[in-house]
Amino acid sequence: MNLFTIVAASCLSKTTFAFTSSVHQNVRSATALNANVGIYYSTQTGNTETVAGYISEAAGVDIVDIGDAADDEITALDSIIVGAPTWHTDQEEERSGTEWDTWLYSTLPNIDVSGKNVAVFGVGDQASYAEYYCDAAGELYDLFEAAGCKMMGFTSTDGYDHDSSKAERDGKFIGLMRDEDNQDD
Repeated sequence: MNLFTIVAASCLSKTTFAFTSSVHQNVRSATALNANVGIYYSTQTGNTETVAGYISEAAGVDIVDIGDAADDEITALDSIIVGAPTWHTDQEEERSGTEWDTWLYSTLPNIDVSGKNVAVFGVGDQASYAEYYCDAAGELYDLFEAAGCKMMGFTSTDGYDHDSSKAERDGKFIGLMRDEDNQDD
């Protein structure tokens, strides 16, 4: 669990986010610096929800499936943590096979999230899909960045056994990548 605390805190601590609040307030949680944070995910098999739960527990912030999210909820946040699985391998768009596929192309372009801090996590299977590992996380990153968000939380690719990933930039992952099937520790 310490990994999630470190990653989540490092993703957003450079700006306004500090995971110090002990008060849980639905989606938004006030922190020591009075920032509002939300964790959004969508899942196919439950693994992404599991990882969202780990981050939620470490951060003290509730999770919401993006299919259940209200636009005004998201636009009211200072910082957003987003996560997706990769289901449609080797696709250029709609890689997750979840509600993200609709939300990213129908909702995100129509709401103002510019200037928000965004950290991404991805869930994939690096053994069975080594050439597409966590590709949907790269799509989240690209589209939130294009919407004007400040992207946070690059992590090392060390310790992963994959061939390629659309979630890599300059030899680093764009956020936390998890393989609950083969490396659930």
